[in-house]
Amino acid sequence: MGLTMLNKLTTLKLSSLFAALMFSTSVVYAAGPAAEVFKPDLAKGKEIMQQCLACHGADGNASAPIYPKIAGQHAEYLYKQLVNFKPGKDGEKPLRDNAIMAGFAAALSDEDMKNVSAYLEAQKQTLGSATNKDTLALGEKIYRGGIADKKIPACAGCHSPNGAGIPAQYPRLGGQHAEYTEGQLVAFRDGVRNNSEQMSVIAAKMSDKEMKAVSDYIAGLR
Repeated sequence: MGLTMLNKLTTLKLSSLFAALMFSTSVVYAAGPAAEVFKPDLAKGKEIMQQCLACHGADGNASAPIYPKIAGQHAEYLYKQLVNFKPGKDGEKPLRDNAIMAGFAAALSDEDMKNVSAYLEAQKQTLGSATNKDTLALGEKIYRGGIADKKIPACAGCHSPNGAGIPAQYPRLGGQHAEYTEGQLVAFRDGVRNNSEQMSVIAAKMSDKEMKAVSDYIAGLR
């Protein structure tokens, strides 16, 4: 290959690279400045939480097992749940069908939901415990290894080995009331709760015995 041809090819490659870089830069600039990061007001969150005392307790540690412990839960997850309790933009049915929570969520602004979610995340969850020794082995097997013949994945894969979850993706489960966890699995299976396609598919394959066993095991995770 002659020197002239080589120079022409080099120039062409450099021109192409420059054009690509200019295109990338234009995309970044076109996107505009980053959105302002919301800074939650924990004091306002605590004030809003006063409306929730009867069911969830002052610090989010519900004593009644039919209500969830929400202390220490990831703020992003709590915020999403509050949004899901509200009807859709065109009046569609809420993704989580709960008359009590729908009433509370309806009165909260977007800022309110973020403030109370951040406040709850900052609280310490009380420890729980498994109570049924007869199903402990089954519950552990499901949580840590899934159910292979039903193609059910291990809960630990998303919710972590100790039940801490993954912020902004999967909720904390460890220490949760077994009765509440079991109730949510049933709700996913029966179509009462429709805000996680992944969980709806998993719950649809589980028996009542499996749900009860893994829920009890989860209560003792920490």
